[in-house]
Amino acid sequence: MGKGYSMKGVPLPKAYDFSAVERRWYGEWISAGLFRADAGSDRPAFSMVIPPPNVTGVLHIGHALNNTLQDILVRYKRMDGFDVLWVPGTDHAGIATQNVVERQLAAEGKTRDDLGRDEFIARVWRWRQESGGHIIEQLKRLGCSCDWSRERFTMDDGLSRAVREVFVRLFEEGLIYKGDRIINWCPRCHTALADIEVEHEMADGRIWYIRYPVSGGGGHVTVATTRPETMLGDTAVAVHPDDVRYSAVIGRMLHLPLMERDIPVVADDTVDPAFGTGAVKVTPAHDFNDFETARRHGLPAIDIFDKNAHIKPGFGPYSGLDRYEARKKIIEDLKAQGLLEKEESYSLAAGGCYRCKTTVEPRLSKQWFVKVAPLAGPALKAVLNGETRIMPASWIKTYEEWMTNIRDWCISRQIWWGHRIPAWECKACGELIVARETPKTCPRCGGLELIQEEDVLDTWFSSALWPFSTLGWPDETLELRRYYPTSVLITSFDILFFWVARMMMMGLHFMGDVPFVHVYLHALVRDGSGQKMSKSKGNVIDPITIMDRYGTDAVRFTLCSLAAQGRDIKLSEERIEGYRHFVNKIWNAARLVLMNLGGRHEALDAARVSGLTALAGLDLADCLYEKWILSRLSAVIAKVRAAFDNFDFDVAAREMYQFFWHEFCDWYLELAKPSFSSNDAAKKRTARVVSLIVLDNSLRLLHPIMPFVTEELWHSLPGRQGYIMTAPFPMSSPEFDSPEAEALVNGLIEVVTAIRNIRAELNIHPGAGVKVMVIAHSQRAMDIMESHGPAISTLARVEEIVFLPVGGRRPSGAATVILEDLELFVPVEGLVDIEGEIKKATREEKRLASEIEKAMTKLAREDFLSKAPREIIEKEREKLKRFEAQMEKIVNHKKMLESAIGSRDRDGQAFL
Repeated sequence: MGKGYSMKGVPLPKAYDFSAVERRWYGEWISAGLFRADAGSDRPAFSMVIPPPNVTGVLHIGHALNNTLQDILVRYKRMDGFDVLWVPGTDHAGIATQNVVERQLAAEGKTRDDLGRDEFIARVWRWRQESGGHIIEQLKRLGCSCDWSRERFTMDDGLSRAVREVFVRLFEEGLIYKGDRIINWCPRCHTALADIEVEHEMADGRIWYIRYPVSGGGGHVTVATTRPETMLGDTAVAVHPDDVRYSAVIGRMLHLPLMERDIPVVADDTVDPAFGTGAVKVTPAHDFNDFETARRHGLPAIDIFDKNAHIKPGFGPYSGLDRYEARKKIIEDLKAQGLLEKEESYSLAAGGCYRCKTTVEPRLSKQWFVKVAPLAGPALKAVLNGETRIMPASWIKTYEEWMTNIRDWCISRQIWWGHRIPAWECKACGELIVARETPKTCPRCGGLELIQEEDVLDTWFSSALWPFSTLGWPDETLELRRYYPTSVLITSFDILFFWVARMMMMGLHFMGDVPFVHVYLHALVRDGSGQKMSKSKGNVIDPITIMDRYGTDAVRFTLCSLAAQGRDIKLSEERIEGYRHFVNKIWNAARLVLMNLGGRHEALDAARVSGLTALAGLDLADCLYEKWILSRLSAVIAKVRAAFDNFDFDVAAREMYQFFWHEFCDWYLELAKPSFSSNDAAKKRTARVVSLIVLDNSLRLLHPIMPFVTEELWHSLPGRQGYIMTAPFPMSSPEFDSPEAEALVNGLIEVVTAIRNIRAELNIHPGAGVKVMVIAHSQRAMDIMESHGPAISTLARVEEIVFLPVGGRRPSGAATVILEDLELFVPVEGLVDIEGEIKKATREEKRLASEIEKAMTKLAREDFLSKAPREIIEKEREKLKRFEAQMEKIVNHKKMLESAIGSRDRDGQAFL
C-alpha cells in the first residue's frame, strides 16, 4: 500500500485542505440529520438553548467563543449517548433592528412616520427575510451542531403567543402595572430603557455651587449640582434633619433662581451632609433619588425635557435649547446675577444607552413596569440553594447583590418593531383592557372604539421566556416535558442581569422550576496585549476572516484552550497559527499510522479493537512502550471527561494537546518506528494495532473541539462506519493503567530530553554523534539506561553509553546534568569551541542586561505610567518579559559551557 493511503484505498493528501473538508462534512452532517434531537428517545436528555444573537448581528469573536463552547458540550454529550437538543434562534432586537431600517429610510429621504406603523413593520419583516439572520449562516460556518429544524425567532407566532400569555398573566396577578415613574430615556433612540440597559463609565465632569436666596431675605442656601440645567425643574431643596448648619431654614422657602418661583427646604434622612454643601436640589422629574424624596414629602414633579432632551416650551429663554446648550446659558446667567459661587472638577459615572451610547436622561414618564421583587426572591433562593449552579462561583455574590437591590423593570419601549403591548383603552369610558385576544367591545361600557397601546415590549421581555417558549409553552408539549429545565446555559458574564436573572425569574414563576441546572459565564475576549477589542483601536479579530485563513478547527481549539474560568482571554493571530500547526500535526500523525498499518486483513483486524476494552489477544507483557502509551491514553481520557463535566475547557484542550503532540507523536510514534519495520511479526502487529487504537481514541477525544479534521481522518481509518460525531466518546480503562511502565518511560524521556538540551545549549551539530557517560545511583536509574539504550541512542544521537562507578572520578571537559538519581556527562572536546561560546554568551548577557535596565527604568517612571497610552505601556512590559526570558536562556547556556570547561580545568586533562 502506498505512503499516505488510508485503508479504504483512498489517498490521504500530504496537506490538509480545511476549506474543502469543512464545507463537505457540514453538508453531510445536515443531510444525515445528525444534529436533530429525538423527543421520543429513551436515551437520557441533554438540552441547551442558544443565547439568541440579534437578527441584525454578524459573528464577532465573542459569539465565536460562546458558540464554540456550547458546541463542544453538545458534541461531547451526543457522543456520550445523550439525546441532545440544542435550540438555535435569533432575537428581533427591537431598537437595533428599527435603527437599521430607519437608516435605510433616511437614505431614501423618508422617515418611519412617512410610512405609518403598519407599512413600517412590513418593511422590517421584508428586511428580516432578505438580510436578517446572516449570523445563522456564520454559526454554521463555525461548525455549530444546533438542531436547525427547531430554529426560533422571538417574533415568530409561537413565541409571540407566549409573550402575550406571560404579559396577561402577570397583569392579572398584579405584577405588571402602568404608572408614572422615573425611567432612563435615550434622546437618540426615543425610548425608555431598563436600568441595566444603561452603561455607566467614569467621566470628567464639573460640580457647580449655586446660591438659592432665602425668600423674604435672610441670606441664601448654596447647593451643589453636576447638572445645573435641571434646576429649571426643582421643586425643593433637601438637607439632613440633624445638620445644624440648616436647622434655621428647614421649612422656609427659597427663591429658585432664573424661574422666579419659591420652593421649600425639606429635611430628609437620605441626604449626605458630606456631599457638596450638604444641601441638595430636588428635581423629582429628572433624578431617581429625587423622585423618591418627592414622594415622601408630597412634592410636585416638573418635566423640563422633550423626547430629544431639549427644554420644553414654557421655560423662558431656555426653551428649545439642547440640554448642554441650556446648561451653558444657565451658568452664564447665574454668573451674571452673582448666584454662581464656584465650580470644581468632579469625576462622575455617566450613563449611556447600551445601543447608541448617547448619554441617557432620567425622566418622569408613564410606562409599563414589572413588579420584580416577588419574582427576584425565588430566583435568588434557587441559586443560593444550588438548584442552579453559577460558574465561576465568584459571580454568585454579584448576582445576590443585584437581585436583593433590584428595582421594578420598565418593560415598555417607544418604538414600533417588537411585541406590541396587549392593552387597549376604551375611548368612551377610559377603561384599560389587557387581553390575550384583541377585544371587540369594552367590557365596562360596551364601547366599540378601543385604542391599542402604542408601545412595544422590551426585547429582553421575550428573551426572558426563551428556555420554555422555544419548547412550545404555553402548550404542554412533549419537548417541554422532556427538555425543561435545560441542562446548561453558556453565556457572557455581561448579560447575567440583562438575561440570565430574568430567565430565572420567569422560568420559576411560569414553569415552577429553574430554567437551567448550570450557568457557565465566560469572560471577555481581548487582544493579545489584553486590550478590549474595538474598531477604533484596529485590534478587532474577525472570526470569519481567521477561519478562512487558518481553518475552523484551529480557531475553535484556540478559543477552547484559552477559556479558563474567570479569566479574560488574550487572543492573537499567533496563537491561532500555532494551533493550525497542531491540526497539521494530527493530520501527519494519521498519515504515519496509516502508512505503517500493513496489509488490509491485518488493518481490519486492528479496526475491531478501536476501544480500550480488548486488544485482539495481543500479548503486551514485553511491550513497554505500548503499555506506557495505553496507560497514558486511559489517564488522559479520564482527565478530559472530568474537564468537560466541570466546564474546564482549557484543561481539556491542554490535556489533549500535551498527550497527542508530545506523548503520542513526539515519543510513542518515534519509539514505535523500529517495531513498525521489525522482522518480528508479533512486535510489528502490536505496534500497528496500538497506534491505530490510540489514533482512533484521540480523534474521538478531539472531535468536540475540532470536528472537521477529526471526521475527515476518522473516515480514513479501516473499518469505521457512520460518523465520528455519533461514535462513542472514549472511556478510560483502569486495567491498562501501568505506573511501572509510566515510570520507566518517563525516565527515558527525562534522559533523552537532558541530552537534547545539552546539544541545543552547546550548539552541537544535529548530525554529530555524542558519547554519554552515566553514574546511576539506584537500580531504577540503571534499569532506565539499560532497558532504553537503543532508544536513547536513536532519539538523542548517542554513539556510545558508558557506565561509571558510583563514587568514582567525574569526567572532565564534559557538560553535566544531574537528575534525580542519575548523573549524565557529555564530553564536548572537539565538538564545541567552549571559550569562544562563553565569550559570545557574555557579550549577549551584557546586551540583555542593558536592555532590561532600560525597560525597568522606563516602567518605573511615574510620568510614563500616567501619560502613555495603555497599549504602549503593555508593549513595554511585554518587551521586558521577552528580554528576561532571553536572559534566562543565555544564563543557562553559559552555565552549561562553564560546567564543561570547569570540569576540564579541575581535572587538568580530558577523560578518556
